[in-house]
Amino acid sequence: MGMLFCSLLIALGADALMACSLENYTLYVNRHECGHCMAINTTICSGMCFTQDTNVAGFVGKRFLIQKGCMHRSLVYHAAKMPGCPLHIDPVFFYPVAHRCRCMKCNTARNECEHKPKRMRNKCSKPLRAV
Repeated sequence: MGMLFCSLLIALGADALMACSLENYTLYVNRHECGHCMAINTTICSGMCFTQDTNVAGFVGKRFLIQKGCMHRSLVYHAAKMPGCPLHIDPVFFYPVAHRCRCMKCNTARNECEHKPKRMRNKCSKPLRAV
């Protein structure tokens, strides 16, 4: 009975460590035609999900392959207006805001399904403007 309890506790702890959840993120918008860069605060889905790979080849091996990513379950788009744009340029753009996240298979038709490491360089090629 104690072994079953320990196994259950470890399984629950592993899920807590691999949490897929909302994270605050700063999105830098740099429009070529406008004179400024803008920082937008939004939310994204971030975290780790259970993944299992197999060394069995062929059709049988694919049945044991589990690759899930932390994906948005609910997403809305908000509008923002870029300051400093010329009159002939539409200053409105839309950016995503995640509301709920969950671990699931990545749909490559709708999402970018790769890990991109964080860069430590300046995000804007033009002066940053507070809005």
